[in-house]
Amino acid sequence: MASTKPFLLYTGPTPNGYKVTIYLEELKTLYPNVEYDTEKIDISTNRQKEPWFIALNPNGRIPVLVDRSRDNFVVFETAAILLYLAQHYDKQKKFTFDAETEPNDYSEMLQWIFWAHGGVGPMQGQANHFNRYAPEDIPYAKKRYIDETKRLYGVLEIRLADRDWLAGPGRGKLSIADFNVVAWVRVWKFSGVDSIDEFPNVKAWLERISERPAVQAGVTPPQ
Repeated sequence: MASTKPFLLYTGPTPNGYKVTIYLEELKTLYPNVEYDTEKIDISTNRQKEPWFIALNPNGRIPVLVDRSRDNFVVFETAAILLYLAQHYDKQKKFTFDAETEPNDYSEMLQWIFWAHGGVGPMQGQANHFNRYAPEDIPYAKKRYIDETKRLYGVLEIRLADRDWLAGPGRGKLSIADFNVVAWVRVWKFSGVDSIDEFPNVKAWLERISERPAVQAGVTPPQ
């Protein structure tokens, strides 16, 4: 029997995949109509390069969201998926900001989303590769990308010096900017960072967000 859940998410146990499942789980706590199926894509088998998947995402990467409730509309790229879900399904703006009435806060959120996609995501991803998967040991590459990851954690440390969350007034508001970054920072040890203690504000932020039940559900590997 065909599923009646409004979303189908093609994903896997990766930081980029977890960004989306974290947000979906948070939305589920507020909006009962937000339900989703997952189809696990094992990227080690290159299933994401098969023609049927390329038809969904020409870039051949996970995750990909299919919105069954909107004529099977397809969204790829994690930031685009988060912003799409915020636009269409977070009507109360619980995890985002109103671009019209909160333009500065909305811009801050976008800045930290794009910062992650141009910084901590690719740099930490390269650290993962050279520390875990590269066919040969390249000390220079390992050091370069670990050092760059730590530099970017230092940027977060500055931002979180007097804040709880990355965007919003005062101490900030939990938003998709945080979900977009935490999926990477939570695997700091796997990436080869020796300790997160030198970034106490980042450590406190990571502990704060990781305590949330929806976040814990969101990082449960898809079956």
